[in-house]
Amino acid sequence: MNRRTFVKNTAMAAGAIHILPSGTFAKDNQKVKLAFIGVGLRGQNHLDNALRRSDVDVVAICDVDDFMLQHAIDLIKKSGKPMPKVFKGDPYAWKKLLELKEIEGVIIATPWEWHAPMAIGSLEAGKYVGTEVMLGITLEDHWNVVKACEKNNGNLMMLENVCYRRDVMAVMNMVRQNMFGELLHLQAGYQHDLRGVKFNAGNNSGGTGAEFGDKAFSEAKWRTNHSVHRNGDLYPTHGIGPVAQMLDINHGNRFVSLSSFSTKSRGLHNYIVEKGGPNHPNAKVEFKLGDIVTTHIKCVNGETILLQHDTNNPRPYSLGFRVQGTKGLWMDVNKSLYIEGTTKTDDAWELAQPYLDKYDHPLWKKYGKDTEGAGHGGMDFFVMHAFVESIKRKVATPMDVYDAAAWSAITPLSEMSVETGNQTVDFPDFTSGQWMYRKNNFALNDEF
Repeated sequence: MNRRTFVKNTAMAAGAIHILPSGTFAKDNQKVKLAFIGVGLRGQNHLDNALRRSDVDVVAICDVDDFMLQHAIDLIKKSGKPMPKVFKGDPYAWKKLLELKEIEGVIIATPWEWHAPMAIGSLEAGKYVGTEVMLGITLEDHWNVVKACEKNNGNLMMLENVCYRRDVMAVMNMVRQNMFGELLHLQAGYQHDLRGVKFNAGNNSGGTGAEFGDKAFSEAKWRTNHSVHRNGDLYPTHGIGPVAQMLDINHGNRFVSLSSFSTKSRGLHNYIVEKGGPNHPNAKVEFKLGDIVTTHIKCVNGETILLQHDTNNPRPYSLGFRVQGTKGLWMDVNKSLYIEGTTKTDDAWELAQPYLDKYDHPLWKKYGKDTEGAGHGGMDFFVMHAFVESIKRKVATPMDVYDAAAWSAITPLSEMSVETGNQTVDFPDFTSGQWMYRKNNFALNDEF
């Protein structure tokens, strides 16, 4: 998104805010006090959803980017809610924010490399933590966050919104009702043309271009550098999160091993030449990230998972879901399914939508109207709702630190596999054996 589009959309969102009544979410008037570390584009999405709720008070915000900070302040002003304390000017100003005793929950929406230290700091301060993906950069980061959560008896939820996508939840409902039989193989990925996100004209001037780093805007300031220096599945959680829920990962099942393969790197260089010309300084940059990274995961119960990361070339958006069991399968690319003995014609695809409507998840039936305007087709409502309700009820979040670690650790593990010639690497058990006894309670009721 360029600056011009961002400013327009932010203004529209701010003008359209309507406060959802507290009675929609709870029987009392309890208000959860939230703080936001990082109020760039994604942080403002979360901020917007928090401001819509009458059971949330935003008490503090923090960012190092004055441009983004001002837009967050404008959003709060237009909501009619009290202005929170503002922390800025120092990359470590978030530590001062965490000293506020009244804060109950912290939303982290900063560049990936800051997530682990900010999550650990928030857990040590006794706060509920809602973090954007990823959980960390290295495998050590992931272990450190898990240990901090355990040491402080804390709660951390990765705000993985695709777990709440309406069709995905309907399919999960079908899986739990054994419509597909015993699961065998699942596929997913992040297949999304991100060239316009990784590069722009810079100086907040709007439009697209060939710049990244300090001269760029928003995510292009930091995200593109990961493509320069790293080669692996850099963004697995949109795909693996829903798949892991269907397979009860960390709840009677777990990832055992993975191997990853990477193609040559061409797309980002070609984009720079197209937008900036062959003599543009960035045309000399050598990108380490392969254009398409494929990861194969083995589960302890015998299922396999195929993930793909494909963000550097022109293509339509797709997460490439495929859920296949002993009775049939669903694929989101062709929006179809086949279930032996159930679909109308043998050996022929049938449109999935009638089945998705029939097996619509109770959460969507209950809160469908409340999701309007929440972002990403309503999915963003559910991650904020689950996080807030967990704090209000003082219970564990429906997706916990072990889920976050398992999903996010695919990135450093895939890097290890690619670096060692596609060798299979063992997957750590972040639960220390507790996966055998833990029950999967995700979305099993109609509350959150």
